[in-house]
Amino acid sequence: MKGATVPREALLLMDLQLSNLSHVSPDYLPNAVRALEAARAAGVPVFHVILQLRAGHVDAHPRNRIFGALPPNRFTPDDPGAAIHPDVAPQGGEIVVHKNRVSAFAGNNLHQILAAQDIDHLVLAGIATGGIVLSTVTQAADLDYRLTVLSDACADPSPELHDMLVTKVFSRRGDVLTTGEWAKPV
Repeated sequence: MKGATVPREALLLMDLQLSNLSHVSPDYLPNAVRALEAARAAGVPVFHVILQLRAGHVDAHPRNRIFGALPPNRFTPDDPGAAIHPDVAPQGGEIVVHKNRVSAFAGNNLHQILAAQDIDHLVLAGIATGGIVLSTVTQAADLDYRLTVLSDACADPSPELHDMLVTKVFSRRGDVLTTGEWAKPV
């Protein structure tokens, strides 16, 4: 179509923080690294989305079952466990987006940044499949993004939950591929 823009994709690496990686299989991280390397090699923009709460958790309501229950020093700028794992650390102009709830879009301007970059296709990788990946898939689908979930670059403390979401839920909202399938040249 004349005047139509070419779809542009971006890789979102989500919650690949040291404390989160301690809750999943050590076999997980190499898959996330492969996705990151493939994106960089192909010139696909990379966004690092991490959980960061304010000191004292003034932005986490006590009624919130997830964030209200966290010790007040967790996932703050001073928490060493909140750091992005060095194997997937941002390089060059890669953008780091801080969120304060489960979805990658919560409490930040990610949607605005993606729109400004003409990105309409999100490729998702992260921890946990039943947390940030699920919430982001749902919200991104409602925001009309095209979606690809990298099944082996997502992980959850519950392998059963991961498998159910990947096989039964995510495919209803986008494509589900392995990192190898996504990185394969067309």
